[in-house]
Amino acid sequence: TLRIKCSYSDSNGKYRSEDQSVVSRLQKKYWKTKQVLIKVTGKKEDEHVVASDAELDAKLEVFHSVQTSCIDLLKTVEKYQQRLNVMSEDENELGLLLQVQGEQDATEAGKMMKATGKILCSSAQQRVALCTPLSRLGQELATFSHRAVSDTLLTIDHMEQARIEYRGALLWMKDVSQELDPDTCKQMEKFRKVQMQVKNTKAQFDKLKMDVCQKVDLLGASHCNMLSHSLAIYQITLLHFFKKTAGLMSKIHEEFIGVHPYHSVSLEVKFSCYFMLLKYKQFQGKSCSVLLVLGSRMLSGDGIFLAFSCQFLTSFY
Repeated sequence: TLRIKCSYSDSNGKYRSEDQSVVSRLQKKYWKTKQVLIKVTGKKEDEHVVASDAELDAKLEVFHSVQTSCIDLLKTVEKYQQRLNVMSEDENELGLLLQVQGEQDATEAGKMMKATGKILCSSAQQRVALCTPLSRLGQELATFSHRAVSDTLLTIDHMEQARIEYRGALLWMKDVSQELDPDTCKQMEKFRKVQMQVKNTKAQFDKLKMDVCQKVDLLGASHCNMLSHSLAIYQITLLHFFKKTAGLMSKIHEEFIGVHPYHSVSLEVKFSCYFMLLKYKQFQGKSCSVLLVLGSRMLSGDGIFLAFSCQFLTSFY
């Protein structure tokens, strides 16, 4: 009979401890979920608790600034490289066109076009060289974002979970303390259990909080060093490109400084007349083929036809 009673009492104690463990886990989840809802809904929290994390929140702002700047700068570098390639292609095509037209013109203007075309082709090739330091900068930014930023973000996620658990435990202890009766042994035991939960969660949160602050400081320093090194190489390449191109353009300017500019003036007159014809076409609905013929004859250098076209145009106004 004694053996049966002892085993019965042991089983009851085991069941009670298991029930208490289940209730304790449910209470932890309840207060953690409540803290999550407070954070999501933006409900005002205890000002002293929020003020205690002011340094941490400042570090998080620095991290988000670094994270955003890396993404934006990476996109900007990619677009910049695309624009450089397009500009270099257009500049090279313009240079080739000027060289071809210059070979067909025996005047001083032809010589100027040939010289300018050669420099534009050279400038286009040197402009492509700017893509090398930009490509290196893009690779370093991508590596920095995928490794350093991602590692810091993982630590921040763990810290945020620990902060939610810690603040949830504080809410739990606040709720228990409001109903606390020091003369009741059971309530004091429950308060000590919640107090121990707060202590454990705070220790875990403080550890992760320190890790986050240290990683953010290292991240900011690494970010500045990376940009200083990569942008210095790009700056040297860009200044070399500007200096060499400006020197070549200055030589052309000095060489042809005495050439009369009547060729470019007549070209402006031809283009202005042609665009006036296009404007007239929009209002009067003339045939596009007629305008193309007029335009091609005007741009071909036919002075008689140019005068006739201008008279034809002004007769409608």
